Amino acid sequence: MHKPGDVILGGLFEVHYTSVFPELTFTSEPTQLSCQGFDPPGFRHAMTMAFAIEEINRSADLLPNVTLGYSLYDNCATLVIGFSAALSLASGREEDSLLQEACVGPPPVLGIVGDSISTNSIATSDVIGLFKLPIVSYFATCSCLSDRRRFPSFFRTIPSDAFQVRAMIQILQHFGWTWAGLLVSDDDYGLHVSRSFQSDLAASGGGCLAYTEILPWGDDPVELGRIVEVMKTSTARVIIVFAHRIHMIQLMKEVVSQNMTGLQWMASEAWTSAAVLQSPDLMPYLGGTLGIAIRRGEIPGLRDFLLHIRPDREDNTNNGNSMVRQFWEHTFQCRFAPASAAWMEAAGALCTGDEDIENMAEFLDVSNLRPEYNIYKAVYALACALDDLLRCEPGGGPFSGHSCAAVQSLQPWQLMNYLEKVNFTTPFGDEVSFDENGDALPIYDIMNWQWLPDGGTKVQRVGEVKKSATKGEELTLHDEKIFWNFESKQPPRSVCSESCPPGTRMARKKGEPVCCFDCVPCSEGEFTNETDSMECSSCPEDFWSSPQSDHCDQKKTEFLSYHEPLGICLTTTSLLGTIFSAVVLGIFIHHRSTPIVRANNSELSFLLLVSLKLCFLCSLLFIGRPRAWTCQLRHAAFGISFVLCVSCILVKTMVVLTVFKASKPGGGATLKWFGSVQQRGTVLVLTSVQAAICTAWLVSASPAPYKNIQYHNDKIVYECVVGSTIGFAVLLGYIGLLAVLSCLLAFLARNLPDNFNEAKLITFSMLIFCAVWVAFVPAYVNSPGKYADAVEVFAILASSFGLLVALFGPKCYIILLRPEMNTKKSIMSRGHTN
Repeated sequence: MHKPGDVILGGLFEVHYTSVFPELTFTSEPTQLSCQGFDPPGFRHAMTMAFAIEEINRSADLLPNVTLGYSLYDNCATLVIGFSAALSLASGREEDSLLQEACVGPPPVLGIVGDSISTNSIATSDVIGLFKLPIVSYFATCSCLSDRRRFPSFFRTIPSDAFQVRAMIQILQHFGWTWAGLLVSDDDYGLHVSRSFQSDLAASGGGCLAYTEILPWGDDPVELGRIVEVMKTSTARVIIVFAHRIHMIQLMKEVVSQNMTGLQWMASEAWTSAAVLQSPDLMPYLGGTLGIAIRRGEIPGLRDFLLHIRPDREDNTNNGNSMVRQFWEHTFQCRFAPASAAWMEAAGALCTGDEDIENMAEFLDVSNLRPEYNIYKAVYALACALDDLLRCEPGGGPFSGHSCAAVQSLQPWQLMNYLEKVNFTTPFGDEVSFDENGDALPIYDIMNWQWLPDGGTKVQRVGEVKKSATKGEELTLHDEKIFWNFESKQPPRSVCSESCPPGTRMARKKGEPVCCFDCVPCSEGEFTNETDSMECSSCPEDFWSSPQSDHCDQKKTEFLSYHEPLGICLTTTSLLGTIFSAVVLGIFIHHRSTPIVRANNSELSFLLLVSLKLCFLCSLLFIGRPRAWTCQLRHAAFGISFVLCVSCILVKTMVVLTVFKASKPGGGATLKWFGSVQQRGTVLVLTSVQAAICTAWLVSASPAPYKNIQYHNDKIVYECVVGSTIGFAVLLGYIGLLAVLSCLLAFLARNLPDNFNEAKLITFSMLIFCAVWVAFVPAYVNSPGKYADAVEVFAILASSFGLLVALFGPKCYIILLRPEMNTKKSIMSRGHTN
């Protein structure tokens, strides 16, 4: 279809959707390819370009002194035909060629709108690009065409597949679909999408492909059956199809034959608007399909232009054109004379040219213009670039010497320079410009195939995805408008493995995609409060994981507390021991003048009772939360108190032995060397040694509070570390040395006369003392945490009570219950009454 003009624009359209290749032999005559299957939408695409050029020619503002013409070709959806048509456009028609000695004038075409197929566009641009002839495609989406080095003159008004793939991934992420199947056509369009989809999906971390299958060209039932079987056996409920409608028609035959329902289909722009697939027999399978569609636009006046397409109008340049005639015959199911004999025999109708085209509602429906809108923008982009070129002022041009181009000598590469910078707004309000790769500002509508209650179908716009310079890529979806072809009327679940709840982490299954995993509970002491966590995090030192491992709880603290039963018992016992010591001290003070109190140095008895009271009180330092001062004081107080106590016992034992020795002839001198002053001095010296040991210990390696997390994972045991084990051992060893020495001296004095039998009480008390502390060592070493403190307190209390009862019990008995025995005569005569 051709129309003359000052400048010619070419167009490549899919007016027929298939072709028949002749069977070639060495003896046969060469024949041409035959195009079959008239495609009314493809014809309307061609008419849209013709309308846009007519509209531009009528405009007073755009190209006012230039008339545009067009030369439109049918590619028959076949590479060889489309490529041949492109070469014809670039080289010119034979009937327009004039043999001249010098080739002058403009080229046959200044720019080409098309091709609609990515493979055709790649082949065409590879060759046409060598001549820098601008090609503006309205439907070729292969991301490979954005390669500016390979395709320097290729532009397009439809977004690249790279953007469409990212849009699909955003939809998957929006609905939480992480497990999907991908079907692609066996051409550049599908194969490039396959690579791009897999890489982008992996980079986004938004999901995995359960399988990727290539749909064959032509009718291949065996291969299609195998693909459908893969779809049936897969757990993926979402199927993404980047293919042409002919592929879907063939695929759906097999889907219907196997009655495979329950799938959520996602359509690429190539078949989202395919009315042939929206039939009632296919909607049980394809209902609810979500598709990416070319941006819808409005073209005022296009319907009226289409109404005026008639093959019988004398003033119409389309008169006699085979393309218009084929449209007319296909639309009204008639034939122009002379019709074939077979048609006449079948009683077929003859076309008159007066048929009412207004009844062709589908052809005249301009409410959903999508590819047509891209064609409209492509024509206007070329026209606006040409207008900018012609408005160039001499001396201000972009070419050598700041020159401008002229219509008489215009070259395609000059137009391409302006096309790269074109920027205009359509009547519908969309901005048109090209980036550095020749791609237009990307925007897609998201469509939903809705199955109406009356059995009809409707393709509803439910959102859009677009890219802006300020906000980047944005997805807008109106979920409430979407029809879901499932009983639940809700989006399906399509995952390889269900999400791992908080408290678990994902563990990949060997040999399977990352979306297929097991949920492994977090180990003790680790947690995760996120869904689908890859790793569990360790809890802070003072925290421990909850039973569900979804958060960390503060660890329970453990120490010998005043509020627990054990602590209460020990505290009560300690206070009772203190009270008993005070009572005994009070009794002895009250009866200090009696013989039984005065016997064997009453001053040492008083000091011994005071030290026992301190022993009982120092046990309280082991109860309660350990603090720096209690840790430092507890062992020092314990060590000094017990040394004071044992020192008094040792001196009392020494006094017994000295008095007995002094009672023998010639022993009087011994007693004067061990009087009261020497006794007090001995106790003071022995106690000072322990004080020095404690001081050195506290200064060099002081005990300190410590949070022990080794005993229990979920508890913090507060304890006092001794700081220096040697210091603690010396402290205990010194006490033990004095105790053993006292025990030995008392044992030696056990057979003295009865009036001095306090040695037996001392021996008995020191045996109790030593037994308690010998048992203490292994019990203390093997008791963890607060029980070690409890063992030490128990040892302190047991040994203190042993000393108190063994040493002072018999004396209190005589003082309180047998006062008649508390006389000097009675005490001195006890040996004779036994």
